[in-house]
Amino acid sequence: MTPATAPPPAPEAGEFAKGWKVLLAGVLGVMCGASPIPFNVIGFTADPLRAEFGWSQTEILLPITIFGVIASLLAPVFGWMADRFGVRPVALWSLFAFGLAFAAISLTPTADERSTLYIYYAFWIVVGVVGIGSTPVTWSRAINLWFFKNRGLALGILLMGTSLAAIIVPRFAVFVIETYGWRSMFAAVGMFPLIALAIVFFLFREPTVEERPKAIESDSGKLTGVSLGTALMDYRFWLIWLSIAAIAGAFGGAFINMPTILGLRGVEASTAASVMGILGIGIFAGRLITGALLDRFWQGFVAFPLLCLPALSAWLLLGDTITFPIAALAGFLLGFAAGAESDLIAYLTGRYFGMANYGKIYGMLYMPFGLFSAASPVIYAQVFDRTGSYDPILEIAIFVFVGGGALLLLLGRYPDEFPEAEDEIPVPEMEPA
Repeated sequence: MTPATAPPPAPEAGEFAKGWKVLLAGVLGVMCGASPIPFNVIGFTADPLRAEFGWSQTEILLPITIFGVIASLLAPVFGWMADRFGVRPVALWSLFAFGLAFAAISLTPTADERSTLYIYYAFWIVVGVVGIGSTPVTWSRAINLWFFKNRGLALGILLMGTSLAAIIVPRFAVFVIETYGWRSMFAAVGMFPLIALAIVFFLFREPTVEERPKAIESDSGKLTGVSLGTALMDYRFWLIWLSIAAIAGAFGGAFINMPTILGLRGVEASTAASVMGILGIGIFAGRLITGALLDRFWQGFVAFPLLCLPALSAWLLLGDTITFPIAALAGFLLGFAAGAESDLIAYLTGRYFGMANYGKIYGMLYMPFGLFSAASPVIYAQVFDRTGSYDPILEIAIFVFVGGGALLLLLGRYPDEFPEAEDEIPVPEMEPA
């Protein structure tokens, strides 16, 4: 009689089998967080705020700059907190605080006084202070810890949250504004983060040491990656930084001012909201396609052609009139490139600098995205206030888009290995959800 043989070990579960619940929670967190929501609603407040208070286009859009500047400066801080204390507490508390702060904008006084403008700005300052932890600065760290072989696609799926926000939030915001007023819109949209929190609380977590992909660890089980100081001395960090700044500076103003740009060309608000929805579909497609391509090809071959698409979008938006199909195409191309860029920030951070200090380094690379996305709408608005047209700034944007994409061609190959983290904080042991 032959001795019994032990059955072969079961194959290890794939990355998506292990991390799909966390990825789903991350999508909801990104969708309802401070990255997409403010940018998707403020453009539709221009007409009601101008009608009630007589504020200029620049004054109306300045809050998004205030929000973006504060959030960008705090991004490295929240990234460090995520590295130090874990993603889960930082992301959940920030999502909760962001929902309350955004809803509180509805409490802006009705008196038509100059002080009302400053109170309105003060609410936006609070949104910026508390909201940055609910952006991809935190959510993407967890996804990078769960995925390696399919990291590009996983990040693309994660950042689909901004696409879903662009598809859903503008139409919802327009409906609430037209039915109940702009104050009610802030209160209603502020419920999105609080509703998402109820689901995210149960599903979102970092992997345990045993669940992490071995490719992001040393032989001793510690995360690998360079320090922030080392990254700041690397020319590749600054090429990525400048590329992000260029693309964000050209994109942010076109995105926020899109309803006004289309309105000047005879497009009604409801139709403009549809274009913004199509822009969201473009972001959706850009996320998935870019992520899948990054898992198979070097980023330069992927990034440069995709980041040139918004140059065509800017060209399509030039002129005095525009048809809906052309507006829809312009919105789709603009959104597609925006999806590609957001994927790239998270992906390039992990591939060129490792995971040991991902939060801090990503926070520093998120800074130009936030700063220039925030400054761009006001620059576009200033051009409009002074010239009565967006064409001059759109013409400049065409060249900025192409130049920003070209910078990524200079990054070179991905590093083969990284040093071991010296002071990694142990991940709290949790039962898998």
